[in-house]
Amino acid sequence: MRAPEPDNAALEILLARCARQDSAAIEELYQQVAPILLALLMGMLRTRDLAEDALQDVFVRVWRQAGQYDAHRGRTMAWLVSIARNRAIDMQRANRNWVTLESVPEPAAPAGREESTLTRNALERCLQLLSGDQRQCLVLAYQQGLSQDHIATTIGCPLGTVKSWVRRALVSLRQCLES
Repeated sequence: MRAPEPDNAALEILLARCARQDSAAIEELYQQVAPILLALLMGMLRTRDLAEDALQDVFVRVWRQAGQYDAHRGRTMAWLVSIARNRAIDMQRANRNWVTLESVPEPAAPAGREESTLTRNALERCLQLLSGDQRQCLVLAYQQGLSQDHIATTIGCPLGTVKSWVRRALVSLRQCLES
């Protein structure tokens, strides 16, 4: 059974206090949401050490940016989850073992490889034509495997808005790829 989400109004008050540099508020906020955020981070980063490092970074950012929270843009927990997810994604990117294309031996060319490369290049070009919000929603849906409901929670936008962005993005991609 999932633990209940902390009261949004209480979290908003704590964030307002954090914006005024009230150290007791950040401690109380930590007590209320750290277990939830740590579970999310552990799921994404797969190790407790990395998740704990990310959690510390999240609360440093919350402390510094609490004044930027806007209740009209989404629930407090969604804002906190967004910060945590973004930190985890940054850490995943930083920990990737990048390999330069020059160091990878060229495989034997299978039939249709040139067509595959052209399709991939066209897809990348068409993705760049989308708005940032549309592209972010598609990436979260298709690369991270998130549902539209989870995307809405993650980025702190209404579900209907996310559904519209995804639908419009897919229509735009189809039109771009067909041209």
